[in-house]
Amino acid sequence: MEFIGIDVSKKKLDCLWLKDPVANKVKSRVLPNTPAGHRQVIEWACKQTGRALEALHFVMEATGVYHEALAYALFDAGARVSVVNPARIQAYARARTTRGKTDKKDSIAIARYGYAEQPALWQPEAAEIRRLKALMRRLEALEKSIQQEENRLEKSTTSQDDAVVIASIQSVLLSLKAEKKRLEDLINDHIDSHPGLKQDKALLESIPGVGEVVARYMMTLFRSRNFERAGQMAAFVGLVPIERESGSSVRGRPRLSKAGSATIRAKLYLPAVVTTRFNPQIRDLYQRLIARGKSKMAAIGAAMRKLVHMCFGVLKHQQPYSPRAA
Repeated sequence: MEFIGIDVSKKKLDCLWLKDPVANKVKSRVLPNTPAGHRQVIEWACKQTGRALEALHFVMEATGVYHEALAYALFDAGARVSVVNPARIQAYARARTTRGKTDKKDSIAIARYGYAEQPALWQPEAAEIRRLKALMRRLEALEKSIQQEENRLEKSTTSQDDAVVIASIQSVLLSLKAEKKRLEDLINDHIDSHPGLKQDKALLESIPGVGEVVARYMMTLFRSRNFERAGQMAAFVGLVPIERESGSSVRGRPRLSKAGSATIRAKLYLPAVVTTRFNPQIRDLYQRLIARGKSKMAAIGAAMRKLVHMCFGVLKHQQPYSPRAA
């Protein structure tokens, strides 16, 4: 198996074939991050290695959305593809005492990580999940724009700006809210048109405290990753406690790792607060932690983690929420 590391950026792809891992011989090429460039990556890799595409293993970091088109192009062509958390590559590079940071050094680190660690193969998301995630990203952007306009309206009203300015902000707000409503309808129609998504939504909403918004995020997260355990899903969202201890002098308070999506954690916060009152299992957990002297924020973090575990359980087993099972 030949390993090719690709450092992906918005406009270019730094490709590197690890020709001889022992002697550290490499071949590199910079290509554009475009559909034509993706085809060139395949042609260059096959020509340099002299191997069929099926015998090549391409490794890249998850870089927002910039790696996705390349990953799909390579997968559709029949190549082996791995998309790795950038933190893992960085830790591997530090362990090898790599000095400095350039795109070529990054591609070397990625290729060597692939050779040493044999990362799991990437699997593309189902088409309905990709569309749902795209619609949700657009909805998130609209919600941010609405919040910004509402802040401007508040400032303009407080400072008694010209009526024309206030009317302009109000007009933009009306348009944004109308578009938000249209997108929400599109998302609901999309879910209703796919029986699997509709079933997932119903299962998630059977959990006390889980509403429409949290259900959307949990189903897309669950369906876009191969989580084997609930703890993996909670860790991916950044809801596992990280301890800080060293010898006898350092005794830091455990804190949430806060890895992964801050948006998902934000969407979980208020529902978790609600569950500490109305979901019996989470309420009991919350009260036990408070009685043991934990801070309210630490207890709410545990409630968020428990809520993710419940979401994983109903989706994994395709059974509605059951207090006894929980």
